Amino acid sequence: MEQHGSETVREQAAAWFARVQDAPRDAGLQAQLRAWLEGDRRHREEYEQLACLWQAADLIPRQRLEALARPAPVPQSSRRRLVRMALAATLGAVAVGLGWGGWQYQQLNHQGGLQTAFNERRQVELPDGSYLELNGSTHVQVAFSAGQRHVRLIAGEVMFTVAHDSGRPFVVDTAQGSVTVTGTRFDVRQDTAGTRVAVEQGSVRVHGRGASLAQLTAGQGSHIDAQGQVAAPYAVNAAALTAWRQGKLVFDNATLADVVAEVSRYRSQPLRVAPGKVAQLRLSSTFRSDDTDALLRALPSILPVAIKAHADGSSEIIAK
Repeated sequence: MEQHGSETVREQAAAWFARVQDAPRDAGLQAQLRAWLEGDRRHREEYEQLACLWQAADLIPRQRLEALARPAPVPQSSRRRLVRMALAATLGAVAVGLGWGGWQYQQLNHQGGLQTAFNERRQVELPDGSYLELNGSTHVQVAFSAGQRHVRLIAGEVMFTVAHDSGRPFVVDTAQGSVTVTGTRFDVRQDTAGTRVAVEQGSVRVHGRGASLAQLTAGQGSHIDAQGQVAAPYAVNAAALTAWRQGKLVFDNATLADVVAEVSRYRSQPLRVAPGKVAQLRLSSTFRSDDTDALLRALPSILPVAIKAHADGSSEIIAK
């Protein structure tokens, strides 16, 4: 490496890189850095190599990075030792993958898709410490940036346990609107009829596509209809609504129309209920989500109904 004064270009680049990492928003320092980079093509080359290593630590073998972090045995003046330490610290942080910049980059910038199959449940931890519990047939897209944590619920249902971060709101988008929080525990379901929100802990703000909105606290719920209108907050049993996390279906004075809509989410064959009075009969009971046939077998002994099987494999709940 060719010498520039008493330091090599690599040592100069390491010193600049370390200073910028310590004060990334210092406008004066950034101006000085630009002047140094423009002063010689080799300056920019060495500096960009360090930047690439910093952002791509997971692509480089640990042993190689640790070797790069070890300074070569050369005569050391006090200033030279300081520069070597800066170089070692910069590359050493990259080598272990836990330097503040690498950790922060992963936390602030994360993108990916999550999807569950029919009747599959899945738990996922996001880089910020938030947890997502996905119900079956659920599809979400995650996009984190420096200013916002963003999740799009395309279909299905998710229980969110959001790590508190007042500087980066956590926003869940659906086809009908959005839910915004900084840290709380809540459930969101997206289907063709609309979006349903239930809060177990903390508070959330529900926005419709228009100007309508609702502020929910623990034990409250709301829904956004197909036109993007938000319903006023109402009391909900969050534990019952999220019993799917334990593989249960809990019905508390629910109409058979609502029971069928819920049970159909866990059946491969269609289930219908005859219109009229039968659909308005009410049920209070608990069943397993992985054995909905047991519900159909028990239903005639609970309510004045019968189960009619059709040639296409579907079932229909009719009056006795």
